[in-house]
Amino acid sequence: MGYRVEKDSMGEVKVSEEVYWGAQTARAIENFVISEEQLPVEFIKAIAIVKMASAISNVELGLLDKTKGDAIIKASLEVIEGNFDDQFPIDIFQTGSATSTNMNVNEVIANRACELLGGKKGDKKLCHPNDDVNRGQSSNDVIPTAIHISFVLEGKKLIVALENLAKVFEKKVEEFKDIIKIGRTHLMDAVPMTLGQEFSGYLYQVKNSIRRLRDAEKYLFELPLGGTALGTGINTHPEFAKIAIKEIGGFTGVDFKQAENLFEGIASKDATVFFAGALNTLAVSLMKIANDLRLLSSGPRCGIGELSLPSLQPGSSIMPGKVNPVIPEATIQVAAEVMGNVHTMTIAGASSLLDLNVMMPLIAYKGLRSIKLLVNLINTLGDKCIKGIEANIDRCEELVEWSMAIVTPLALKVGYDKAAEIAYKAFNERKTVKQVVKEMGIMSNEEVEDFFDPKKMI
Repeated sequence: MGYRVEKDSMGEVKVSEEVYWGAQTARAIENFVISEEQLPVEFIKAIAIVKMASAISNVELGLLDKTKGDAIIKASLEVIEGNFDDQFPIDIFQTGSATSTNMNVNEVIANRACELLGGKKGDKKLCHPNDDVNRGQSSNDVIPTAIHISFVLEGKKLIVALENLAKVFEKKVEEFKDIIKIGRTHLMDAVPMTLGQEFSGYLYQVKNSIRRLRDAEKYLFELPLGGTALGTGINTHPEFAKIAIKEIGGFTGVDFKQAENLFEGIASKDATVFFAGALNTLAVSLMKIANDLRLLSSGPRCGIGELSLPSLQPGSSIMPGKVNPVIPEATIQVAAEVMGNVHTMTIAGASSLLDLNVMMPLIAYKGLRSIKLLVNLINTLGDKCIKGIEANIDRCEELVEWSMAIVTPLALKVGYDKAAEIAYKAFNERKTVKQVVKEMGIMSNEEVEDFFDPKKMI
C-alpha cells in the first residue's frame, strides 16, 4: 500500500494513497481512540452542504477562482451523495468544537477537488482545505450550522413517520368507537368509556408531538454561519453568509436564515436543547402508549385481555404457545434510550463556557441517533403493531358488567354513602352491582337494566 506525505502547520504526516483525508484527520485518528464510533453520515453531509454553499458564495463574491470553486462544489455534492461515506473515521469523542471533523471534510473535499482539477491528492496549490474549502468559515460557525441543518432535515422524516402513525390511530379510533369497556384510574376500575375514546388519547399524543417538533424546529432554522470564530465575522466577507445561507435554503428546501445574534448562535446550543425537549416528550408519549398496550393485551386469559396484539414470534424458549408484546417492549426500550440521549444533550448544552460550546460532536451524535431510532421505531410500531390490533369485545363487555365502578351514577339517586355500601357488598359477595341493587329492591329489574346501561355512562 502506497503512501503520500501530507503537511499541516505541525509538520508532515504519512497518509495512505487510498484515502482522501489529510494530515489533520490523520492526527485526529491517532489522538482519539475512544469509542470506535463516528459521527453519523447525515451530519457529514450537512457539513458538505455548508461547504458547497460557501464555495458558491465565495465564487460569486470573487474570492475564489471559478474553476477551483466548481471543483469544490462538485466534490461537495459527491460527499452529499454518499460517495465518500468511508472517509470520515474520526471518533465522536474529540475536540468539543468538532474542528477535527470540519477539517476532515475540508481535506476530503480538497483532495477530491484536486483530482477533478487534473492533479493528485495532497496538492494544496491546486486546492487548499483551509484557504479554499474553508474560506470565510470557522469550525465554530460551520459545526453548529451543520447540526441545525441535519436536525431539521432528519426531523422532517420523524414528522412524516408521526403523521403516518396518526393515520393508523385515526382508523383505530373509528373502528373502536362503539366498543364499550371499563376505564381505569390508579390501575383500578373506573367508569365506562369506549375503546375509541381511549385510543383518541393516543392519537392526540401523536398529534401534539408533531406540533411540538414543528415549534422546536423553528429555532433550528437560524444558522450562525458568518460568525466565524466568535460571532464577530472575522476573516469573512460581510455578504458571504447571506449568499451561502440562501444557497443552503435552495438546496434543502428549508427556509433557513442567519441567526439574529451570531454570538448566541455560536456560544450556546439552546436551540438544540429545546428541540431535544420535543424528542424527550415524544419518547414519554410513546412509552405511555406502549405500556398501555402491554397492560390492555395482558393475559391472554389471566390478565386484562381487552386487546389482542399481532402475534409476531414465539415468546418463550421454555413455555410453548407464549406470545409476548415484542413491539411495545421495543418501544419502551427506544424511549428509554432517547430519554438518556436527551439528558446527555442537556448536559452538553449546559457546557457552553464563555464564547463557545465544547460538546458539539456529542450533541450532533445523540440528537441524530435519537431521531433515527424514533423514525424506525414509529414506522415499526404502526406497521407491525397498531394496524393489527383487535378488540376482544366479549372481554370488554364482561369486565364492564363485573366492575363495581358502574355504581357511580347511583350516587346521584341514593347518595354517595349508600352507593359505596352497595359497591362493597357486591365485592364481598362476589356479585355484580346490578345483582345487589335488584336484591335490595332499590329498583325493578327493568329499571336496573335501563339505569345501568353503560351506553348512558360514556
